[in-house]
Amino acid sequence: MSSILYDAPGPRTRRRTMLWSVLGAVFVLGLLYLAYRQLDSRDQWDPERWQIFTDPPQGQTAGDVWSSLLIDGLGATLRAAGIAAVLALALGVILAVLRMSVVGAVRWPTTVVIEFFRGLPVVLLMFFGVIAIGLPIFWGVVFGLVVYNCAIFAEILRAGIVSLPRGQSEAAYAMGLSRRQTLFTVLLPQAVRRMLPSLVSQLVVLLKDTSLGFIIGYAELLRRLQLNTQFFGQRYWFQFFVVGAAIYITVNFTLSRLAVYLERRGTKKAAGGVAKADDAAIGGTSATGVSV
Repeated sequence: MSSILYDAPGPRTRRRTMLWSVLGAVFVLGLLYLAYRQLDSRDQWDPERWQIFTDPPQGQTAGDVWSSLLIDGLGATLRAAGIAAVLALALGVILAVLRMSVVGAVRWPTTVVIEFFRGLPVVLLMFFGVIAIGLPIFWGVVFGLVVYNCAIFAEILRAGIVSLPRGQSEAAYAMGLSRRQTLFTVLLPQAVRRMLPSLVSQLVVLLKDTSLGFIIGYAELLRRLQLNTQFFGQRYWFQFFVVGAAIYITVNFTLSRLAVYLERRGTKKAAGGVAKADDAAIGGTSATGVSV
């Protein structure tokens, strides 16, 4: 039995794969055990330390701790990421369209701009927005995220449009659609659906890059974790690290699952317009031309 792309592994290859898988799992479990012992030797699993989230010291309440993390920290992270994502996607569409222009005077400068933005670090763009342009800290973070990610989104969308079969645009032109109508009503929607996993991956990167705002003084989630650690003491750094990581993972996992849901929904809607072969008989003739 063989698949389309490669031959199915035989018994010997399957045994070898199983052996290496078991060895890999044992190696990973060994590393996790060493990490657990190292943390345990420093009393990081002591229940008293985890009470920082239920009964914190220094006259603070659990509500104060969670409010600083979820409302102030996570709220600031989501606010910057949400605004930056919308603006970056909008500018990414514009840049993708301009880069695919048939006019060289438009296409080449756009290409230079995209490559220039892609090559700059996000944190450098944040500093540029705050120091050179004089933006407030919040808008400096948004500026850096938008400038960098709009170039990435533009390339993702352009790759999606280029990957579509040539017949899509030829059929649209045959129906009398203009180039602009073909691009925005036929090609771009399909490109977005096809490249949705890549777009979501970049949105996750954008969300995580908001933590770079910590460097220029933006009080997002990472900054709130540091402030809490400084206030309650360095002995709680691991507990705040675990909670911060859990918050980031939860938000990013939710975003990924939402993208999977939208992708499946879009696929079903697209498939809904295609008739099954058995139902494609028209006027007593099947799709293959055989009379029924």
